[in-house]
Amino acid sequence: MRSPSLNAVALATAVLLAGCDNTGTTAGEPILPNKNPFPSTYQVPVSSALVIQGGNLLTGNNQQLDNTDLVVENGIITAIGNDLQVPQGATVIDATGKWVTPGLIDVHSHMGVYPAPETSNHSDGNEMTSPVTAQVWAEHSVWPEDPHFEKALAGGVTTVQILPGSGNLIGGRGVTLKNIPSLTVQGMKFPDAPYSLKMACGENPKRVYGSRDMLPSTRMGNMAGYRSAWIEAGAYKKSWDDYVADINSGDEVDPPIRDLRLETLMGVLDGEIRIHNHCYKVDEMAQMIDMSKEFGYKIAAFHHAVEGYKAAPMLAAENICGVMWADWWGFKQEAFDMVRENIALVDYANACAIIHSDDPIQVQRLNQEVAKAMSAGRRMGLDISRAKAIGWATLNAAISLGLEDRIGSLESGKNADIVLWSADPLSVYSLAEKVWIDGALRFDRNDPSVQPTSDFNLGILSAGESRP
Repeated sequence: MRSPSLNAVALATAVLLAGCDNTGTTAGEPILPNKNPFPSTYQVPVSSALVIQGGNLLTGNNQQLDNTDLVVENGIITAIGNDLQVPQGATVIDATGKWVTPGLIDVHSHMGVYPAPETSNHSDGNEMTSPVTAQVWAEHSVWPEDPHFEKALAGGVTTVQILPGSGNLIGGRGVTLKNIPSLTVQGMKFPDAPYSLKMACGENPKRVYGSRDMLPSTRMGNMAGYRSAWIEAGAYKKSWDDYVADINSGDEVDPPIRDLRLETLMGVLDGEIRIHNHCYKVDEMAQMIDMSKEFGYKIAAFHHAVEGYKAAPMLAAENICGVMWADWWGFKQEAFDMVRENIALVDYANACAIIHSDDPIQVQRLNQEVAKAMSAGRRMGLDISRAKAIGWATLNAAISLGLEDRIGSLESGKNADIVLWSADPLSVYSLAEKVWIDGALRFDRNDPSVQPTSDFNLGILSAGESRP
């Protein structure tokens, strides 16, 4: 085999170094890994100013403002109140008798990685080749043309976190997407949103690997597997910290060899990547919290927290969100000890309560799931307002994603992700009539030209058929 020329070797070396460098470094500066090699290409579209007049606003931050106006300019909410000045050229919507909420947020979705049609060749959510696969990123499996996205948009969902599955102890990075049509996942990525890391407790990882000659096959094996990974990550982080310190001291040293698996875990230890942890049972939540303190990282949320009502005081004390279903339970042992008042009780303990779908059908009716959870709490005597409950799918969800300063509530200065509902959004008879993302109309139930659909739905031209 012919050896490469010296010029080719030099060129390849330069390319590799450029790929590792996101700081524009010069001699004497550390050469660091690129933390954002797949940047968002999403741009806020140009749209006219928008005024929604006379609607009943559920703001997401525990307020209900009846017969109130809302103004949007350049994709941002600029004013909320009465008798507001209408900007020149604004689109004016009469919302009298209708309801307005922030765009709904689903923090646990597998749309795009388990898309429709559901076939084995499209099943890209679980990299079940090792118990720890922190090196994989869900966005590299997302198919942007999954028809599930448009159905969720018609249900008022404007932001989704796409996660890997739960077959592994540490399954990989999740990504937050704007629910807009795009040919590429980069075109959907929420600009500068923190990455997440999917971890999974309990039955799923031990079931996947228990028949193989490797950990884990028990819950104690699960814990040993996590801890071993964090020990490796701590050593990897130290190697990079030492390298940076040496360079800053004027020493000439080579950077550590990159390891994609440990690079993601180091991002968690550095506080840049947020842990979203599949965990049903209160005893396992407590162990995961202890482990996070052992290795010095923070847990953002426990997902599928069927026993969240038991863990509620602990979640409040640790500032960890509980991400729950309204009434799914009983499909395996760890999902058995559920109560319908789960979300309401977590909220009652002043913990961050969130409703999620984990399902391409439920995501279309997230408002109805909120209503079910609210009703269960009311039946046990808790005073839960609509204004409070809608936060379970809006502001609290944004908090878990680290995006509460941009989305999740109707407030001046926030992104104009807005849903106009035909009636009380917590009624089974209510429909999302219009959906705006960053002030741009993305769905209109009464206008077929603003009802986006995937190219995949348009069919395939027959042989010999000419295009119109």
